[in-house]
Amino acid sequence: MKIVVIGTRGIPNILGGVETHCEELYPRIAALGHDVTIIRRTPYITDDNRITEYRGVKLIDVYAPRKKSVEAIVHTFLAIIKARSLHPDILHIHAIGPAILTPFARLLGMKVVMTNHGPDYDRQKWGKLAKWVLRTGERLGTKFANRVIVISTVIADILATKYGRNDTDLIFNGVNTPTTATDRSYLDSFGQRADRPYIFAMGRFVKEKGFHDLIEAYISSGLNKQYDLVLAGDSDHPDQYSEGLKQQARDAGVILTGFIKGEPLRQCLSHARLFAMPSYHEGLPIALLEALSYGLDVVVSDIPANQIPVLQSSDFFRTGNISDLAAKLYLKLTEGELRRTYDLSPYNWDNIARQTIAVYNTLICK
Repeated sequence: MKIVVIGTRGIPNILGGVETHCEELYPRIAALGHDVTIIRRTPYITDDNRITEYRGVKLIDVYAPRKKSVEAIVHTFLAIIKARSLHPDILHIHAIGPAILTPFARLLGMKVVMTNHGPDYDRQKWGKLAKWVLRTGERLGTKFANRVIVISTVIADILATKYGRNDTDLIFNGVNTPTTATDRSYLDSFGQRADRPYIFAMGRFVKEKGFHDLIEAYISSGLNKQYDLVLAGDSDHPDQYSEGLKQQARDAGVILTGFIKGEPLRQCLSHARLFAMPSYHEGLPIALLEALSYGLDVVVSDIPANQIPVLQSSDFFRTGNISDLAAKLYLKLTEGELRRTYDLSPYNWDNIARQTIAVYNTLICK
């Protein structure tokens, strides 16, 4: 089977939940004997990832303007044209922004699978026009894609209620089973002392991730006197919010690592005392699943996407409520568990790859 993937910025080692999803999923599909090509956006190609193949997945780079408001739609249009020249059996579009061009792909005769990673129009970074485009993308992708994959029951319910699409395929995001790190040289390089426990958080530096709330709660609780806060991540497009967040972090003595993966991330997750996710919006957060895979105790916002079955009511705080977040952080650090065991079997990437191929096969067999 020949599969072409668009909608992602690209792989490998490119910041983003969709990007992490694709980096884990498609090498597994390629390893099962399928021909997979991912079309990447040129602004995210660096000397570190300027390659034409990654773990059996072919990589093709297509132009995208380095401008937040038009990057996705311009690139998706060009990527669909490129994809058509490759004559795929399946075109897989990720996210509702790129999905606005699903009808165009269908007009070109391609069979389209669309994965809805969540209602991105709820993200605080978007203006009115961008939110309209995203809502339109959700509607057109849902209506015109041959098959629609959703990563959570919350998204499935949205599409059933708004558009009457009741035949979506629920396939979760996944997580690997890690080997914890004993080495802490990366943490040492930032001056994070082994005798000082720390809270860990990671994600893109955009407002809906709520990191500004986390920093404020960290200070107001007085935890900064005994605990560090390590924040991993950065922004795709530096703006007033991301620069202000970095300044807020520096003023509060927060350790900023920048965007990390691989061994640096493994060390940060292995040695953390607590994981925090104060988001206002998520799809099914891979960052949270990664923290759970390391057995970390967690404090997360009570948005529907975060309420996965393996968590307990004591793990949640009221979204946007800084005093509640501060209280939960304090309680977890003083009375919570050092390590926990979670059943993450529904989030196995190998099973997810097989489930995705099964969706493709429903179209190939027609």
